[in-house]
Amino acid sequence: MAINNQVQLITYPDSLGGDLKTLHHVLDRHFPDVFKGGLHILPPFPSSGDRGFAPLTYLEIEPAFGTWEDMRKLGEDYDILVDLMVNHISQKSEYFQDFLRHGRASKYADLFITLDKLWADGDPVQSDIDKMFLRRPLPYSAFTIEDTGQEERVWTTFGKTDPSEQIDFDVKSEAVKSLLREFFENFKRQNVKIVRLDAVGYIAKKLGTGCFFVEPEIYEFLDWIMELAESLDIELLPEVHSHYSIQYKLAERGYWIYDFILPYRVLDTLVNRSSGALLEYLKNRPAKQFTMLDCHDGIPVKPDLDGLIDTGDARRLVDTCLERGSNLSLIVSDDHKDADGFDVHQIRCSYYSVLNSDDDAYLAARAIQFFTPGIPQVYYVGLLAGENDTENVEKTGEGREINRHNFTLEEIEQSVEKEVVQRLLDLIRFRNEYGAFNGDFEALSSADDEVRLRWTKDKLFCELFVDLKTGESVIDYFNEESGIARYRI
Repeated sequence: MAINNQVQLITYPDSLGGDLKTLHHVLDRHFPDVFKGGLHILPPFPSSGDRGFAPLTYLEIEPAFGTWEDMRKLGEDYDILVDLMVNHISQKSEYFQDFLRHGRASKYADLFITLDKLWADGDPVQSDIDKMFLRRPLPYSAFTIEDTGQEERVWTTFGKTDPSEQIDFDVKSEAVKSLLREFFENFKRQNVKIVRLDAVGYIAKKLGTGCFFVEPEIYEFLDWIMELAESLDIELLPEVHSHYSIQYKLAERGYWIYDFILPYRVLDTLVNRSSGALLEYLKNRPAKQFTMLDCHDGIPVKPDLDGLIDTGDARRLVDTCLERGSNLSLIVSDDHKDADGFDVHQIRCSYYSVLNSDDDAYLAARAIQFFTPGIPQVYYVGLLAGENDTENVEKTGEGREINRHNFTLEEIEQSVEKEVVQRLLDLIRFRNEYGAFNGDFEALSSADDEVRLRWTKDKLFCELFVDLKTGESVIDYFNEESGIARYRI
């Protein structure tokens, strides 16, 4: 299938009204002509943690969110994108629970990476671990097997608890490939059109490497899973947070990638009122990307922009974000921090709040995003111009909750009435409908305090002008009825 070159919505299944049925109602009532690119529904599956990213299975929908019938009905009106945490599954899953009972005698034992699959005697070697890109202090967790009382250590890339809640799959195992095939076949039955391969960069474990984006193993796996997806007419979106050059390797091989550079570049442009770095970036990036400004995690910094930003400038921008209420996710591995100790992984905030709740600046940011080649995604908090939810951060102790507010129906009604939201909806409609966005893109030479971006297709054209001094944005475009027209965003 071809992915629609129109705007997508990103939302949790319960964040716009409480469940999937209500989500459908909200879309029908408030946004019936808006998200023609589809819906990215963050994990709706039964999960034991990490807001859905520690799934027990992909064969069921969490009952609190609804049913597969609800998903299929949404799929009748929208192209549905869901996540597959291809690197791991919950320790509460039936697969790992059976392993905890029976150990190596479990029928699911080969799904997981016991340490003897890497070190012959099963004992980890610290010098090997020191080379790895760690997401927690140790890349494995210890569990006691019920039948034998013996300890088993298995690979766990992610997780804040010890032992981890997220257990890594052994993607070299035929048992894992069979299980992934079962998940994909179910997605096909349920009208899912796009699958995001979450954490796919971590799937290959190889001693002597960082155990992240290990070549050629990563390509061998991606080629295998791409063939599977294509056989079911499902599109794939690999999710890789890493140095941009790694992303570009995937783009060269024809894969969709995420533009994790754009959110920082746009923020930097609007805060510092300087467009040079943004325009240079837009002239050289691959076009086959999904774009975003905000998401359920944060604005990427390291390692996504390593080599692209000056640490001093980045510190000053981060300080501005902190002054505006943001919090930070930091790099764990010392080897992946900058020489001067700069260690910001992500800036966590509402994008509206980090732009000082300035309507014009926020609409300028969205206009730049929508004019950037790729499939634009708008996160549900950004859709409603939501602000930092510091209360939920304090209540949960989870910094990412700053941008994960669950909106009640009453809050949605109030938010939709805001002028900034209505202006954003008008801008989304323009991006969805104007034909030049299927043509040729050009980042035009501009003064440092301006942004000029242009699309042309046959006699159609549209040109975005952002005045960084005032934050105001206009689009000049060809209207077949009246000729040259101006749209003030």
